Amino acid sequence: MPGLLRGIARTAVISGTATAVSNRVSRRQSGRWAQRNDEQIAAAPPQPASSAPPPAPAPAPTASMDTKIDQLKDLGQLKEQGLLTQAEFDSQKQRILEL
Repeated sequence: MPGLLRGIARTAVISGTATAVSNRVSRRQSGRWAQRNDEQIAAAPPQPASSAPPPAPAPAPTASMDTKIDQLKDLGQLKEQGLLTQAEFDSQKQRILEL
């Protein structure tokens, strides 16, 4: 029995030491990374303030007619199977045709 307790105590000490060392290394590394980021930000040239508005987003690409037809066929199959109501079908059909 004393050998078992000694083994448990030794494992606990080793485990606690390993955890403490690991935490210390993690804190030190995160501190170094934060310092490196601060240095990079300080060394970066300042961005000029522009009064021009940002460019408008590009229009969404339009789907080809073949793609639209395939989507409408799939939509029709879902309606026939009873997975879509008429209102859902009409809504999705309109969305596909607007693309």
